[in-house]
Amino acid sequence: MRIARFSIDGNVAFGAVEGSAPDELVLDIIKGIPFADFELSGTKVPLSKVRLLPPVLPSKVVAIGRNYAEHAAELGNEVPEVPVAFFKPSTSVVGPGDPIAYPSFSNELHHEAELAVVIGRMCREVPRERVKDVVLGYTCANDVTARDVQQREKQWARAKGFDSACPLGPWIETDLDPGDLTIQCTVNGVQRQLGRTSDMVRSVEELIAHVSEAMTLLPGDVVLTGTPAGVGPLNVGDEVAVTIEGIGTLTNKVIKRG
Repeated sequence: MRIARFSIDGNVAFGAVEGSAPDELVLDIIKGIPFADFELSGTKVPLSKVRLLPPVLPSKVVAIGRNYAEHAAELGNEVPEVPVAFFKPSTSVVGPGDPIAYPSFSNELHHEAELAVVIGRMCREVPRERVKDVVLGYTCANDVTARDVQQREKQWARAKGFDSACPLGPWIETDLDPGDLTIQCTVNGVQRQLGRTSDMVRSVEELIAHVSEAMTLLPGDVVLTGTPAGVGPLNVGDEVAVTIEGIGTLTNKVIKRG
């Protein structure tokens, strides 16, 4: 099932995305929330009539760095012995179609296409064999990074946590095997990144087990799994799109921060 979060006529709701042709997609409004037992209302609205929102509002986004060997190498880094985790705040999250505001304190903004894992239930110390039980589904993410700031500051909080630095969407796919999916990024229609999730150094199961060993994950929290090689610059006016096999495409435009 594809689960979207959307607004219509000033109201916010979740809905199940139905259909295959882009111009024929509809949303069957969900009774309740997708983190518990729910029913479909049978009330359907065309996707074209709503505004898609970030599919979740996470209490935290836990991101993993250097989880693709070729990406680590392109930035002159080694693959770490243990996963490198960092946070992106909830205020960095935006949805499909929302602008990425180029931060005034950076001169080198980069895209990073990533598979995002959406947590479906409160959990802690999850063994690898039970990770599927705590995952609601998967969505596309762009770990937008102020690369120059990342390189000159020892901590990555400002470089990766500024407002609009974490686009998510367009929806959550609940029925998906994340083990070997195509992941790509285009800028103004030109391909920049192309990889497969099977190239990840550590699997989704390993990452969730590692993160939950240290902290409680709540429903709606997001874990980013790293980016393949090919990261590169974004400029004001660029349209950047992240596409993941079996999920869809997340598109955002870069604007000047007002």
